[in-house]
Amino acid sequence: MSIKKQYLKNKPVCKVTFTLPRDRASEAQNVALMGDFNDWNPGTTPMKRRRDGSFEATLNLDTGHEYQFRYLLNNNTWENDDSADKYVRSPYGDTENSVIAV
Repeated sequence: MSIKKQYLKNKPVCKVTFTLPRDRASEAQNVALMGDFNDWNPGTTPMKRRRDGSFEATLNLDTGHEYQFRYLLNNNTWENDDSADKYVRSPYGDTENSVIAV
């Protein structure tokens, strides 16, 4: 997994690219990036399948914030990101959410 951060010089925004690699999404037909930045709505940020079988999405996030997020595969399987800045306990069940700080 990877998270690429690109801070913009003229705005307080960070362009963040989230990538779910092929080996973590090999059986996925669809992947949604869900988190604080889109009110955990599965229809807001669908990830695009790349030619190599990975999934990718890019968002502009306001700097100076932390955002919790997870990947939802096939509308039923949750994945965290191994390259997240940290993890926090989820209020739903016995799991953690990935966190990105920008």
